[in-house]
Amino acid sequence: MAAKTIISRPVYGTLSPQPGKHHLFIADAEGALAITNMAGKAPSGFFDGAEIVFIPGPEGKHVAALEALKPAQLHIAPSFASLLPRLKQTLTNAHMGLRLYLAGTEGLIGQAMQVALEAGIDHTSIETEHRGSLARRVQCVHCKGITENVTTQPALCSHCGLLLLVRDHYSRRLAAFQGVCINAEDRSESPPIEEVFR
Repeated sequence: MAAKTIISRPVYGTLSPQPGKHHLFIADAEGALAITNMAGKAPSGFFDGAEIVFIPGPEGKHVAALEALKPAQLHIAPSFASLLPRLKQTLTNAHMGLRLYLAGTEGLIGQAMQVALEAGIDHTSIETEHRGSLARRVQCVHCKGITENVTTQPALCSHCGLLLLVRDHYSRRLAAFQGVCINAEDRSESPPIEEVFR
């Protein structure tokens, strides 16, 4: 199903350089390309005071391209969970004028947006651009567990093992789509699992 038909899904834009005293970029995988594309539109010296936090993924691609921008700080993280304490501290200590740029997968954007809003960052100071996989972050409505990078329909809950119908309902509060048991009436029913979110 095309992203445009999901009413509850956030609308993502294209990163563009904004005026501000401090620029914080958080990206994963292909999100680095959104940053490098934006760099072509940025004024000279834009990255002198910028901090980039990047999760390259297992391939480790795009690190050199981000280094070439010569940001004030470049932090490479293995996962979103590993950068969470640093992100919370940075946002808690942020001053007026901070601009936040989120680029990459929907899971990263949603989770980083949650942290930013909890820290009191105004949503108008946040730029987003979706790049890369359409894999979904799914919350099982039965056990409340979150399964990352779901690409199939239906999908197995990584916590309770139920076979879930991945609904097109996106919860901004949870930064996840909702998954409900697809065979609640008869657990012996097992519809074919197909890869649909790539």
